[in-house]
Amino acid sequence: MARSEAARTALLDAAERLFVQSGISHVSDRKVAEAAGNTNHSAVGYYFGGREGLLRALLARHLRALEEPRRAMFERSDSLLDDVRALVVPVTDSLAELPQPTWRARFVSQAMHDPVATELVRGMAAEAPTATLIIRSVVSHLGHLPREIVRGRATLMTHIVMSACADMEERAERDGEPPHWHAAGDFLSDSIAGMLTAPVSRRPETSEEGRGDEEHPPQPGGDAPPAGRATTRSAGPRHPPAARE
Repeated sequence: MARSEAARTALLDAAERLFVQSGISHVSDRKVAEAAGNTNHSAVGYYFGGREGLLRALLARHLRALEEPRRAMFERSDSLLDDVRALVVPVTDSLAELPQPTWRARFVSQAMHDPVATELVRGMAAEAPTATLIIRSVVSHLGHLPREIVRGRATLMTHIVMSACADMEERAERDGEPPHWHAAGDFLSDSIAGMLTAPVSRRPETSEEGRGDEEHPPQPGGDAPPAGRATTRSAGPRHPPAARE
């Protein structure tokens, strides 16, 4: 690895860890440089152009790691559950490949509720083209449900996955036991598929029956569902049972 690439990676790793430990808005660029072992306190500006560029690079690193596995799984998909697995399993598999302790899930979960990072995610569809295709396919399987319900449930998928993974990651660091990521991927996929097809207790007053808004499907990591913005770990099970095995 070239020296400049190694320095860039060290900054990304340090930022990811510090953002989780202290909060994105409470960590200075200088602190990130120091934690990365970089004597240039302006290193974040030099390599990324500033805080926004650093956040974009962190999010892009996460999304790019998922793109090829998602594409391969989605090409073989022939059901709603397969679509969900193509969205979820690459996340848990990628976390399983990271050195322990991992910080990735907690950073992404936190970023989904940070105003600057949320705006960046909205403009990063090009980094996750397969995720957008998967969500369109998921929506197409739910044509019997009201549009608002489909959009809300589709948006919940990303929040459930990242919140549950963030909780597992935190517990693993606290207890010193590596998470069972592959089992968690299966558990989350099955749970989300069930959530997507669950009966509707109360139909929206202005609901439109049909295939949902396929022109503008929810984006990966987009806004929280209509019921309101969740806190970092409010969506999904606190400890997925499959992950305890």
